[in-house]
Amino acid sequence: MSDAPARPSAAGRSAPVRSNTVVAVLAFAGIVVSLMQTLVIPIVPELPRLLDASASNTAWAVTATLLAAAVATPVIGRLGDMYGKRRMLLVSIVLLIAGSVVCALSNSVIPMIAGRALQGLAAGVIPLGISIMRDVLPAERLAGATALMSASLGVGGALGLPSSAFIADNFNWHVLFWTSATLGAVALTLVLVLVPESEVRTGGRFDLIGSFGMAVGLISLLLAVSKGSDWGWASAPTIGLFAATFVVLPVWGYYELRTSQPLVDLRTTARRQVLVTNLASVAIGFSMFAMSLVLPQVLQLPEATGYGLGKSMLAVGLVLAPQGLVMMTMSAVSARVTKAKGPKITLMCGAVIVAAGYSLSLVLMSEVWHITLIACTIGAGIGFAYGAMPALIMDAVPASETAAANSLNTLMRSIGTSFASAIAGVILAQMTTDFGGNPLPAENGFKVVMAIGAGSAVVAFVIASFIPRRHATVEKPPAAAGPTDAAEVTEANV
Repeated sequence: MSDAPARPSAAGRSAPVRSNTVVAVLAFAGIVVSLMQTLVIPIVPELPRLLDASASNTAWAVTATLLAAAVATPVIGRLGDMYGKRRMLLVSIVLLIAGSVVCALSNSVIPMIAGRALQGLAAGVIPLGISIMRDVLPAERLAGATALMSASLGVGGALGLPSSAFIADNFNWHVLFWTSATLGAVALTLVLVLVPESEVRTGGRFDLIGSFGMAVGLISLLLAVSKGSDWGWASAPTIGLFAATFVVLPVWGYYELRTSQPLVDLRTTARRQVLVTNLASVAIGFSMFAMSLVLPQVLQLPEATGYGLGKSMLAVGLVLAPQGLVMMTMSAVSARVTKAKGPKITLMCGAVIVAAGYSLSLVLMSEVWHITLIACTIGAGIGFAYGAMPALIMDAVPASETAAANSLNTLMRSIGTSFASAIAGVILAQMTTDFGGNPLPAENGFKVVMAIGAGSAVVAFVIASFIPRRHATVEKPPAAAGPTDAAEVTEANV
C-alpha cells in the first residue's frame, strides 16, 4: 500500500505526494538552516583580526543572527499560513543563500553583520517544514516526520561544529560561507522540484502594525538579555531596553486582541495546551543551550587547569557530533512513544532524560568519553522533547494556523536559549580561577551552570504535567477543494 496520497496538480489532475522524499528534503533543509548556529563558532576569536574590527563590533555577527531569527520566525510563519508555506519556505532559503554569499564576499564588519542577519531571516524553515508536513502527509506518517523535522534544529547544530572547524582549520574562512551557500542552493533546488505546495491557507490581510510592534518588543528583550553582560546589567542601555520591552509588548498584546486579523492569535496561544507547551519550550530551550556553553569550554581549556581537557576545536566538534546522531535517532523513538502514549508523555520523558544527562555532569566530566556520554544523553532527551512539541501544538490549532503556531513555539525555544546564554555568561564571569595571570571559568562555575540546566529540565517536566491529555482528530479539507480556511479540530478528553 503506498503512503502517497493524491493531491491536485496545477492542471487539476491527481498527483502523488512521495512522503519519504518530502520528509527527507524538508529535514535536509532544516539541517542546512540550523548549521548557521555553529557556522561561525570556530572563527569567532579570529573575527577581530579577519575583519579589522573590535571584538565588541564583531560580536554582532552572532547577535544579528539571533535578533533577525527572533523577528522573522513568527512573521514568516504567518505569511506562510496566508500565502503558501512552500512559497515562504523558498523565500527563507533564498535569504539564507543571499546572506551566505554576502558573508563570503565580505572583508569588513558591516557586510558580515548584514549577511549574518540575512541568514537569521531563514530561521522559519523548520516550523514551515513541519506545517507543510501536516498538510500534505498521510496521518500515519505525521508523528515521525514532524519529530525528525523538529530535531533537525539540534542535529544541524551538532554536526555543523566539526564540519565548520575542519573547514576553518584547512581552508580560507570565506569557504565556510561558500559552503553554506552551496548547501542552501541544493536545498532550494530540492524543495522546488520535490515538495508540493499546501492548499491550506487563511488568506486575509497581513498585520503590519502588529509585526512592527512585535519586532520592537522582541529585539528590545533579546538585545538586553544578550548584551547585558557586556554593557552592564545596570547600564542605561540595558535598563532602557528592558523598560521598552515591558511597555511595548503589553501594548502590542492589547492591539493584537483588538484587531480582526492579528499577526499572532493570542486567544489561540492562550489555550491551555498551546500556552503550557510554549512555556515548557522555553525551559527546554534553556536546557539545550546550557550544555552548549559548558561542554566545548571544558574540552578546550588547558589540561593544566586540572579540569580542562586541552582539545582543539576540531576535536571538540568530533566529540560532540554523536549528540546530533543520537538526537536524530531518538526523534523516531519519540514518534513511537507519541503514538502509543501521547505527546504529553513524550515531552515529560524527554525532560527527565535531559535532567539525567545534566546530573551525570556533576560527577562525570573529567574524561572525553564522559563529555560524549553527557552530550548524547542530553541529546536523546532533546530529541524526545523537540519531537513532541509540534504534535502538541498541532493538536490544539486549526490547520490554517499551523505555521504561525509552530513558529511561535520555535521562538519560545529561542528565548530560552537566549536566557541560558545570559545567565551562564554571568555565572562563568563571576566564578573564575586564576591561570597564569588570566581569569578562566572555574570548575564549580561549570557545575553550577549544568545544575541550573538540570533544574530547567525539571521545571519543563513540571510544566508539561499541566498539559491536558487529549487526542485530537484533525479533518483535512478535501483535496480538490483548493485553498481553504481553518480545518476542523475536534478534541476529546481521555
